[in-house]
Amino acid sequence: MKPHSPACERNREPILAVLRRLLQPARNVLEIGSGTGQHAVYFAADLPHLTWHPSDLPVHHAGIRAWIDDGGPANVKQPISLDVDQEDWPQGPFDAVFTANTLHIVSWPRVQRLIRGAASILPPGGSLCVYGPFNYNGRFTSQSNADFNQWLLYRDPDSGIRDIEKVTRVAAEAGLALVEDNPMPANNRLLHLQKEGS
Repeated sequence: MKPHSPACERNREPILAVLRRLLQPARNVLEIGSGTGQHAVYFAADLPHLTWHPSDLPVHHAGIRAWIDDGGPANVKQPISLDVDQEDWPQGPFDAVFTANTLHIVSWPRVQRLIRGAASILPPGGSLCVYGPFNYNGRFTSQSNADFNQWLLYRDPDSGIRDIEKVTRVAAEAGLALVEDNPMPANNRLLHLQKEGS
């Protein structure tokens, strides 16, 4: 039985609308934290010029494979084992990295490692696309985000909605510049960061 995330169903079309444009030059995309695998299958089907490489901890691979095996397109590959704490990241080659709803789930040190790891495998001009909620100037953008953050902290004190200024500072230190900050439904954003040196 395939795992199912209602959030993936709700946000996939708005995300895809932006990714169609941002990933037009890309050919190989690594998705970090693929979860159920729903995004991987849906996005790959609509972006046939890409090869989509889902990744996550091994515990999630069976679910991702179930989605791929149940009518997944040929351009979505089998899941890669990736823990952001590991030193040997998959080298691809990848010219884009995508991650959704991860930065507020993992601890801040892991957020930093995710960004630095993504930067380390991208070529000059490569893209890191990050979807999720963010704070601005240390403030929540909505009461629903504030409530969501309280739930996150109750579940895991190391999690929480991140300040965009801190995220982009870590990214800049890793050689990634913020190119776009796209508003999305339900008080989310889709950040487009690009590896410098192109």
